[in-house]
Amino acid sequence: MTREELGAAANYSSATVKSMEQGVRMPTPRLLDTADALFSANGKLSAAKEYLKREKFPARAQDFMLQEQEAMSLWWYEVALIPGLLQTEAYARALIGNRYPPLDEETVEGRIAARVERQAIFAKKPPVALSFVVYEAALRSPQVDQEQKLHILELGMRTNVSVQVLPFDRAIPSGFLGPMILVETRDHERFAFTEAPSVSQLTSDANVVSLYSERLSMIRAVALSPAESARFLE
Repeated sequence: MTREELGAAANYSSATVKSMEQGVRMPTPRLLDTADALFSANGKLSAAKEYLKREKFPARAQDFMLQEQEAMSLWWYEVALIPGLLQTEAYARALIGNRYPPLDEETVEGRIAARVERQAIFAKKPPVALSFVVYEAALRSPQVDQEQKLHILELGMRTNVSVQVLPFDRAIPSGFLGPMILVETRDHERFAFTEAPSVSQLTSDANVVSLYSERLSMIRAVALSPAESARFLE
């Protein structure tokens, strides 16, 4: 069967079928099901759908996401963005959907859904202790609307969540060195995670974890208290 014939049956152009055959594009469930029927594959091609799901997260963040799911406690500091676990869907879309080079629509939707799914951590049992410190600059972003601020306030009211703001007039040099996350798993393993535009690092090196813990502890000490931070947001 030609690419044109298969494309016509699945409602794709021959160029699209070619790109899927050559691994340039991910085959779609529709194409696999159509090919399975046309070639009498008895479900063998359709079964491939399970193995062709896109990864929910960028490759450089996947190891951290596994540790986040196992977290007993998590400390998070952000300089320029709202922490992922505190983001509304609209804010996440504004970030993920406006990257350069741009992402395809399927990847954008998949990553937004994955980011929202991660927020199930707030209701986990036993509860996960979650502490966030956000630099004022992140809150002043034009993407941070009223809905996003109210969402942070609402999450901050949970008994297992602490949200603090580091205002401009309390900023310290340690707060300008970039975002960081400290995670302790239920097996009492401790990890430090840092993320930049093109590279990320997850490490369990005790010296690095200790260094980040001291830095984040100092930032938390000079930031507004949770109550003061709530009033600041309001």
